[in-house]
Amino acid sequence: MLPKKTTLVMQLCMTFMMALCMSLTLGLINGGLDFLPHWPQMFIIAWPIAFIYTRIVNPLAFKIAFKIAPPHKPAA
Repeated sequence: MLPKKTTLVMQLCMTFMMALCMSLTLGLINGGLDFLPHWPQMFIIAWPIAFIYTRIVNPLAFKIAFKIAPPHKPAA
């Protein structure tokens, strides 16, 4: 596993980028270009929510991934 600090920074970066992209994409799908003035507010709301969900879901996702596709041990 990664160090806790590295994991935290990665989650901050990942949730920032995902919230930015997803809030824009879904806003444009649902509201068209009229949504653009509201996008910054939606992003500011989406980012902390995405971060909280990531903190909850990330450990579970890693457990599932390691069960489905465990990392290979280096050959001796």
